[in-house]
Amino acid sequence: MDRSTTDRPRRAPWRASSVRLRLLVLALAPLTVLMPLLLILGMTRWTSDYDALLIANVDSDLRIAEQYLARIMTTTGDELTGVAESAEFARVLADNGVALTSYLAEKREALALDFLYYLPEEETIGAPSRWPVIVAGLNGQPATEIDIFSGAELAAFPGQLDLRARIPLIETEAAVPTNRTIEDRGMVVHSAAPVALDGGQGVLVGGILLNRNLQFIDTINALVYLNPVTGGERQGTATLFLEDVRVSTNVRLFEDVRALGTRVSAVVRQAVLDDGTTWLDRAFVVNDWYISGYLPVTDSFGERVGMLYVGFLEAPFAAAKRRAVLWMLAAFVGVLILSVPLFLTLARGIFAPLERITRTMQQVGAGDLSARYGDVGARDEIGQVAAHLDDLLGQVQDRDARLRAWGNELNMRVEERTAELREANAKLEETYRQLVMNEKLASIGEITAGVAHEINNPVAVIQGNVDVIRETLGDKAAAVKTELDLVDRQVARIDAMVGKLLQFARPGEFHAYDDVVSLTPLVEDCLTLVEHVLSKSAITVDTRLAPSPEVRADPGEMQQVIINLIMNAAQAMGKNEGPNGTLTLSLSAETRNGRNGTCLTVQDSGPGLPDGMAEAVFDPFFTTKHGEGTGLGLSISQTLVQRAGGLITATNAPDGGACFRVWLPAA
Repeated sequence: MDRSTTDRPRRAPWRASSVRLRLLVLALAPLTVLMPLLLILGMTRWTSDYDALLIANVDSDLRIAEQYLARIMTTTGDELTGVAESAEFARVLADNGVALTSYLAEKREALALDFLYYLPEEETIGAPSRWPVIVAGLNGQPATEIDIFSGAELAAFPGQLDLRARIPLIETEAAVPTNRTIEDRGMVVHSAAPVALDGGQGVLVGGILLNRNLQFIDTINALVYLNPVTGGERQGTATLFLEDVRVSTNVRLFEDVRALGTRVSAVVRQAVLDDGTTWLDRAFVVNDWYISGYLPVTDSFGERVGMLYVGFLEAPFAAAKRRAVLWMLAAFVGVLILSVPLFLTLARGIFAPLERITRTMQQVGAGDLSARYGDVGARDEIGQVAAHLDDLLGQVQDRDARLRAWGNELNMRVEERTAELREANAKLEETYRQLVMNEKLASIGEITAGVAHEINNPVAVIQGNVDVIRETLGDKAAAVKTELDLVDRQVARIDAMVGKLLQFARPGEFHAYDDVVSLTPLVEDCLTLVEHVLSKSAITVDTRLAPSPEVRADPGEMQQVIINLIMNAAQAMGKNEGPNGTLTLSLSAETRNGRNGTCLTVQDSGPGLPDGMAEAVFDPFFTTKHGEGTGLGLSISQTLVQRAGGLITATNAPDGGACFRVWLPAA
C-alpha cells in the first residue's frame, strides 16, 4: 500500500491557480465581457439610428426639391393663365396682327419662358394635339405637366432649344449598357391655359426647357443645402434626370465641369424608373458615395420619364461615426486600465491564504501527511477553513496508518484467494475443453457411420465397372465411355466426402485461414456431411443463402455449431413429424445495434420448443432426447458463437417449428 513520492501524479500548474483564475474571472467578467457586449450593442443601435437619421434628412431634402419643382409648375401655370385672361392679351388678340407676335415674345422673356405661343381652336379641328395639357386647355381647364420633347419638336421653337437640349452621353460605370451617344430630347415644364376672349377661342401654350437649366438646379441646391444660420453650404448636390441621363446637375466631374451626360446606376434605374419607388439609401454618384434620394418624375401621359435627385456627401458623416466609435473605445480602455489594478489589489487578500492552503495540500499529496497550514492570523471564513483543514489532516494521518496495516493484511488474503481461483479456473478450462471434444467426437461418430454407408455404393460401382472395362474390353474402352465417366464422378465424390470428414474432425491440420470466413461454403459443406441423415428421413432442405458479409470465426467451430443445429432439427422432425419434413436454412446480412453482420437461420417444421424453454435450451445438460444425448450441444454452440462475438437465440416460428438464429459481426 505504500507509495513513494516519485510515483505520485503531479498536479498541473493551472490547477493550483484555478481559484485565483476563477476569482479573477468573477471580478473582471462584468468589465471585460458584459461591458464590451453592451458597448457593441450600444454602438450598433447608435449606428443604426444615425443611419436612419441620415436617410430621414435626405428624405426631407428630397421633399423640398419636389415642392420647389411643383411650385415652378404651379407658378408657370398661374402666370400663363393670368396672361390668357388679361385685357391686354384680349386687345392684342383682337388686332390679330404682328402685335401678337411681339406681345408673346415680350411676355415670354418677362415670364422666363423658353417658348410661348397661341393656338387657335380652329387650327386643332381635324388635327387634335397629342399633348394632354393642350387638350385640357382646349377643354377649358388650365394644365401644367412635365413633358419630353423630341429634338425636331424643340427645333420648331425659336432660340435654338434643340441645340441647348443636346447633351453628349458619357460612359458611366454600373449604368445600363446603351448604344446611344447623344441625348437630344428635352425635358420641359409644359403649361397650357384656355383662352376664351372676344378676339378668339383657343389655348395659350408655354414651357421651360429644363435641360442645362442651371438656374433651376442651383436654386434647388441652395434651398436644400444652404445653411440659414452661417450662410455656408453643406456638401450636397441636386440633379434632374431625363430617364437615366443627367440633363441638369451641379454634380462635378472636375472642379468646373458639371457631370452632364453621365448616367445613373442600373440598380437605381430599376428601383425608380422601372419599379416606380423612391430610392432612399447610399449610392455612388459619379465619383463618390452620397446619401441619396431619387424621386420618379412622370409626364402628362402618366409615364415615368425621369428622376429628381438630391444627396449629400457621406464621407463627413462616416468620419464623424468613426470618431465617435474611437472615442467610446478609448473611454472603455481607460476605464479598464483604471479598474483592473484595483480589482487585483482587492483580490490579493484572498489569493495569498488560498495559495498557502494549496501548497499545504500539495505537500500532503506528495506523501507528507504531517504538513499543516498553521496559524492563519485571521478569524474570517478562510481562517475557519484553514483550522478545519488542519484538524482533518490530523485525522487523515491517523487513519492512513490504520489503513496501511489493514491493506497489508488484505493483500495477503487476496494473494491466497487469487491462487485458489487460478487453480480452479485452470481445472474449469480443462473440463470445458474435454466437453467440447466429447461433443465433437460424438458428432463425428454419427457422421462417420453415415459416410461409411455412403462410401460403399461408389466403391462398389468403381470396382464393378473398372473390372468389366479393363478385363473384358481392353483397348476397346472407348465403347464404355459412360461407365468411365461414372467412375470419375464416384471417385471425386469419395475424395470430397473423406476430405470434409477429416476437415471437420481435425480442422487444424487442413486449414490455414486468417480467421475471416464466409458462412455460405461452410453451410454447403455441413449439408454434404449430414446428407445421409436428411435423406434417410426424407427431409426436404430449402436453402436461401443470400450474399452476406464475411465474419471472423474459427471455421471448424462454426461447422460444429451448424451441424449441431441441423442434427437437432432432423431429430425433432424425425420423431414427431415423420418423413417429408422441411428444413429451411437462410443466410442474410443483418445490422444489430449499429453493427453490420451475418445472420444464419435454421428452421424446422417439427413441434417446436416447449413453452417457456426458449432460454433453457442453452443450459448445460438440458435435453429433450433422454437417453440419447449429453445435453451439451446447444450449450457448447452458444459458447462458440459468443467466443466469435456473436449471438444465438431460439424461438418458435409463427407457422410452427423451432427457429434458431445465429448472428455474427462482420469482419
